[in-house]
Amino acid sequence: MFAKIRSADDASSLQRDLDRLVQWAREWQMMFNVKKCKVMHMGRKNPRYQYKMNGQILETVKQEKDLGVVISEDLKVSNQCNMAYLKANRTLGLIKRTIEYKSEFIMLRLYKSLVRPHLEYCTAAWSPYYIKDKCLLERVQHRFTRLIPGMKELSYSERLAKMGLMTLEERRNRSDLIEMFKMVKGYSKVSLDTFFEFDTTNRTRGHSLKLKKKRCFTDLRRHFFAERVVDNWNRLSEAAVSATTVNGFKNHLMKDRSAKMGLLKD
Repeated sequence: MFAKIRSADDASSLQRDLDRLVQWAREWQMMFNVKKCKVMHMGRKNPRYQYKMNGQILETVKQEKDLGVVISEDLKVSNQCNMAYLKANRTLGLIKRTIEYKSEFIMLRLYKSLVRPHLEYCTAAWSPYYIKDKCLLERVQHRFTRLIPGMKELSYSERLAKMGLMTLEERRNRSDLIEMFKMVKGYSKVSLDTFFEFDTTNRTRGHSLKLKKKRCFTDLRRHFFAERVVDNWNRLSEAAVSATTVNGFKNHLMKDRSAKMGLLKD
């Protein structure tokens, strides 16, 4: 439950909603555990009112995990990156200790199924934009590629190319573009109008489905999905955005990546 709180009246309105929720739970005999219910105040100008459930003041927290994603009051993702890094690194350490025959065939499949999912879970919501966070996640894949026999002396980019891998940053940007394509083509339940607006200016360069770039005044907004995907989407070829299937778009995307240096990099 959330609301914009600018005054005491807004806080009272939210408290009434909480009271209705408690009343509903009481009627259906599905009472909340108030000790597990928390309040998080977001925004520097937040008046930070107190709220109650069943007469008990709710605890105020600075961060909380929801569906496996750490949400902090400043909406920065460093804590989530640290958690993902620790989980993935522990799993990779387990593989290193227990797998005797570290062939590329075996290790690559273990990495993709057991390690990388920790680094990419729900990244549409928390894609890192600070260099320190990007490097922290990339360190896991860097460590993995050095475990493969014969790879240790190669550079990171050479190891990735030989194993057919992309950097994690490229994979996150690729995932954004695929979701963008689904929204444009109507394959997604999320309406395109929710986040985007087509650029209707009469420009001859670029493809026919370019998006309008909006002005942003904060880093949080600038790196939100609806903003960070626009530049990469506008750089795609006409063939890519005109694809009729998701697989067709993926194929064109890889061709564009080969033709345009740095397409999937921030």
